[in-house]
Amino acid sequence: MGSAAELAAAVLMMLGFPGVMVAALVPSIPAFAAAAAVTYLADHYLHRRNSYLINRLGKIRAGLSIRFLIRQLLLVLLLARLSLADDLIYYAAIACFIAFYGLQAPHGALVTLIRNRRRLPVATRNVDLASRLRIPDAPPRGLLNRSAEKILHFDLAAVAGVLISAETGSDLPGFIGIGVTLGAAALYALALLPYLRGRRLPPNAEKVLAAVDEWLREYRPETVLYFSGSKDSAYQVNMWLETMEQLDTRPLIVLRERVILQSLAPTTVPVICVPGGVHLMNMDLSTVRVALYAANVGKNIHMLRVPTMKHVFIGHGDSDKLASVNPFSKVYDEVWTAGRAGRDRYAIADVGVRDEDIVEVGRPQLAPIRTWQGVPEGRMPTVLYAPTWEGWDDNPGNTSLLLAGENIVRKLVTADPPVRVLYKPHPFTGTRSARAKTAHRRITALIEKATAERAADARFTADAAGRAAARAELARIEARLAELTGGTEQGDEAEASRDGLVDIQRHQEVARLRAEWNAAYWRSVPDWEHRIVTGAEPRLYDCFNVSDAMVSDISSVVSDFIASGKPYAVTDSADLGEEEFKRQNTAVRAAVVLTNSAAELGGLLAAVRDPDRDPLAGDRKELKRYLLGPDEPTSIEQFNSAVAGLAVKAEARNVGQRSRIVAGGPDVELADALPGQRASAAGETDNVNAG
Repeated sequence: MGSAAELAAAVLMMLGFPGVMVAALVPSIPAFAAAAAVTYLADHYLHRRNSYLINRLGKIRAGLSIRFLIRQLLLVLLLARLSLADDLIYYAAIACFIAFYGLQAPHGALVTLIRNRRRLPVATRNVDLASRLRIPDAPPRGLLNRSAEKILHFDLAAVAGVLISAETGSDLPGFIGIGVTLGAAALYALALLPYLRGRRLPPNAEKVLAAVDEWLREYRPETVLYFSGSKDSAYQVNMWLETMEQLDTRPLIVLRERVILQSLAPTTVPVICVPGGVHLMNMDLSTVRVALYAANVGKNIHMLRVPTMKHVFIGHGDSDKLASVNPFSKVYDEVWTAGRAGRDRYAIADVGVRDEDIVEVGRPQLAPIRTWQGVPEGRMPTVLYAPTWEGWDDNPGNTSLLLAGENIVRKLVTADPPVRVLYKPHPFTGTRSARAKTAHRRITALIEKATAERAADARFTADAAGRAAARAELARIEARLAELTGGTEQGDEAEASRDGLVDIQRHQEVARLRAEWNAAYWRSVPDWEHRIVTGAEPRLYDCFNVSDAMVSDISSVVSDFIASGKPYAVTDSADLGEEEFKRQNTAVRAAVVLTNSAAELGGLLAAVRDPDRDPLAGDRKELKRYLLGPDEPTSIEQFNSAVAGLAVKAEARNVGQRSRIVAGGPDVELADALPGQRASAAGETDNVNAG
């Protein structure tokens, strides 16, 4: 429902309209003006906040235009109730509002035309379009941003002028207000006209696609990361960006949704967003030999249809969830898993993925996770509680939050000897289940209370000078980051594509500063202070590195944490029993298994405090290798080796196809069978020299 302030604004606005109606019927000019002012201000606030509630109002037939029209009609009713129906101002007001709404159509048409004509068939980052295309600057944001709301608010001058005329008996204020409203609306529409002239518009789709193909022929990409999904799934492609930057081959990222491009993290890898399937199938990707897929989605078919490259499912996490053995995976040439566990998982599931098509490459993303050396002398142990979200159904095994969360946190914050608690819930927590949202709030309240009590306890002291210095360092870093990353927002997608070349030095400095920020953040808080981490920073792996143990649920978080070698516990929220729970979930084999009472937490804390009381240490080392592969060669070396090996297979296949044609082999359908052949929009085959 949005924030409390947004909800309050929506309630005030919806209550304000009955108030306007009552004031019109009474009639009372001051009451009408006050109630109308409330509706104007609330409406403006919700639009400024880009509130989710604005869309919901439209769904219940209380959309933007309707709200303004109702207020204007009630003003006409007020004039009639004031016995002004025979006065000139009455007819002037009616004529004004009719003309005002008449101006909405050309204004809306102009805004739509400009946006549509400036929308390129593809959007890019780190692709040099500026030297190939003339893409003019976008119109000022003030003209197109929230344009419908802005032009409708021009009626404020007419409404205020008519109210003053009704109060004073003079028509002049009303005519002035009407003139301002109509003049401003007309000028707004006229101000848009220049941006429909030829030189103010980007080239047509054919020229843009030709320029992209020209760039592709020069760049000659060899490995593509392909991704399609919703805005909320952007993390699935973001987790592979650093790996793509470390490839030995020339990388390219191909996205299918503009909303994903907007949520993409900064990267030095060229990115092309191609919403249209026909445009993608006509794109010159003849030099690509390996395509990587981070998710199983329907739009993958548009790339999977190209036989000149080998197709690999790399996924976006490695866990014992059913998504890790999706039967769709058998459409790929290979499936890459982190370690032996992924291979065995497919064998057990028996979903059609052949063992010879599975390659173990480790998890390159886990490189930042540091291995455990024990709790440093003199520092309080830190335990991370990182539950997953409630999922799409009400299976009690999805998350520990509902049945065990409070018990886990209560035992941790009251542990003796004491430990510090970091609570980092899944970003989707509470998005589907009200029970999960309530449980999250109770856990948050419990941690905040424990933190306040600990701060008041004389046993817990802090280095005030050190914390102050760290906070000053944080402020310096944040100011520099704001300087480096702020002010880079482009006018629109076309302008962003034109100017989207990354500044390598700036990119590297931002990466360095983010690492410094993380170090300063942890220095800025006492090592005994409980923390609730719900934002993007600190990141999950940063929390891993400052923790000595973790409590979580069945998810890829557990598999990732195993890379640290630290003790961990997993909650059996579905009450399967320890033996069955471990049988069903590989990542639990070296874990302390918790029931919903969390009574077993003592075993985890004992292992953290004393290595001699850690019976699962050897099991964790064995499980780490089984799940994530060997430490040597490094995962990125394994990944690069797998890419190179598959590229050789793709090239061998293409050479074989060329040999068949030269030898006059049997008649076969050759559409898209060789590099340089591309399908036209009509589905025919065009012979194109790929350069």
